[in-house]
Amino acid sequence: MTESSGSETSAEEPVRINRTTTAVSLLLILVFVGIGAVWPDQSAAVFDRVQNQVLLTFRWYFVAIVGFVLAFVLWLGFGRYRNVRLGNDDEAPEFTYASWFSMLFAAGMGIGLIFWSIAEPLSHYASNPFVAEGQTPAAASAAMRLTFFHWGLSAWGVYALMALGLAYFAFRRGRPLVPRAMLHEVFGRHADGPLGQIVDIATVFGAAFGIATSLGLGVQQIEGGLTYLIGAEAGVTRELWILAIITLIAMGSAISGVRRGVRLVSNFNLLLSGVILLFFLAFGPTLHVLNLLVETTGAYLQTLPELSTWTDAQQHSGWQEEWTLFYWGWWIAWSPFVGMFIARISRGRTLREFVMGVLLVPVLLTFAWLAITGGTALYLELFEGANLLGPLRNDMTQPLYRTVELIAPGGFAPLVSALLVLLVATFFITSCDSGTLVISTILSDGASEPPLPLRAVWGLTLGALAGVLLLAGGLAALQTAAIVAGLPVGLLLLVVMVALARGLRSEPQAPRSGTLTREHCEPWTGLPTNPPGPTKKQSCDSPSAQTTTR
Repeated sequence: MTESSGSETSAEEPVRINRTTTAVSLLLILVFVGIGAVWPDQSAAVFDRVQNQVLLTFRWYFVAIVGFVLAFVLWLGFGRYRNVRLGNDDEAPEFTYASWFSMLFAAGMGIGLIFWSIAEPLSHYASNPFVAEGQTPAAASAAMRLTFFHWGLSAWGVYALMALGLAYFAFRRGRPLVPRAMLHEVFGRHADGPLGQIVDIATVFGAAFGIATSLGLGVQQIEGGLTYLIGAEAGVTRELWILAIITLIAMGSAISGVRRGVRLVSNFNLLLSGVILLFFLAFGPTLHVLNLLVETTGAYLQTLPELSTWTDAQQHSGWQEEWTLFYWGWWIAWSPFVGMFIARISRGRTLREFVMGVLLVPVLLTFAWLAITGGTALYLELFEGANLLGPLRNDMTQPLYRTVELIAPGGFAPLVSALLVLLVATFFITSCDSGTLVISTILSDGASEPPLPLRAVWGLTLGALAGVLLLAGGLAALQTAAIVAGLPVGLLLLVVMVALARGLRSEPQAPRSGTLTREHCEPWTGLPTNPPGPTKKQSCDSPSAQTTTR
């Protein structure tokens, strides 16, 4: 009998805050916040030097980890352990498919997807290392393919691995929903000592910077929308006011918990996203973007293996550092936050159901968003001389609102732009309150409902961290923070793969060591490769195809 009870902590048990982990994590981040607030210019210079050194030294590291993680997750979802359930064998999922999918999409990609959905394709259209000449139809095709690559299966593979490790050992093995619980399969009793605390602290540190990166991008996008709508001049002061107001709103949502606050805001996000996509489809180049979606998805799948191992070893163009490595560091740094949240809402799913849901549904929705919004902007640039590259060079948030202005009928552009600002704000709330819940869960040893004061403190801390990053260099500082935070969390991902591989060996669905339960089959015929009898092939499902212990 395996450890499959998936027992939960009783609701009557008091919530215990891990004081050491909480104090050290909070102290480290507050020291960083204080230094950045007092010496913003010096901090910006340090960020620039650190980013250059990290990217120079660890380019291969980020590329190799993300590619290997995706392959491992696919094996988990479609291999021999695909029917293992994240909980008891007869346990029903906690959330419906609709709520589960909406929370997956909102927590995983929200703010950044809106920020980059038009800015990134236009940037690659202007220049990328895979085409000889920019601002051509070939450059436009490559631009969409590269954007899909950065937002596709690779990103969600990183999230899925962290979530699977947390969910399996918490819901299947009855361990706390904290990162150190995944270390038992590798380090044994040492996982409950200083080593486990170091892992939890590093996880909180990486998650905080990953979340702060998204919050900073969200503030810049909201400010860009307000600049477009009311014409006020942009500035850091207004960004900080926006950050403060929305952080307070997000704290209220986080305090209300997953079932009320996070779930309701996530459902609203999905609904509003659908309304905006319908607007782009109705008034944009509909047939063009539908063709582009199909074509780019196929091109992405064909080039995924090549792009997943490309390190720009010969050209050193600088493009990969600016784009791919920033994204890989961001996704890795975000993985404890998003992984914890996905684990929290995925109890009762099988590994196959989990992998298919986490990889396919958000990726397809993301591809649709990118093709419809980014494809519309590229169409206007290629065929209607829209000159969206000009606003892009001055402010990366403006092409989105300029695209809306070009396709909106009558005076609808301000209304749609206001809805976009509202959507960014709700995604901001979702990311902030999800992050607050996740960090509080880690620091309270996996409690499903962390103490309210702890959530409030970390909500304010995340907002302050995002504010300091905006003061200390804006987008460049946000990119540096994401990349550097991804370094230690990447090591944790490697440990999670080993832990899952060892933990799953005890599942009854897996063949026992030294026992061959069934002949290997030819996948295209379903027949055994070594059929019983001299001439007659039999199905792998037939009793005679079974073998005994060697």
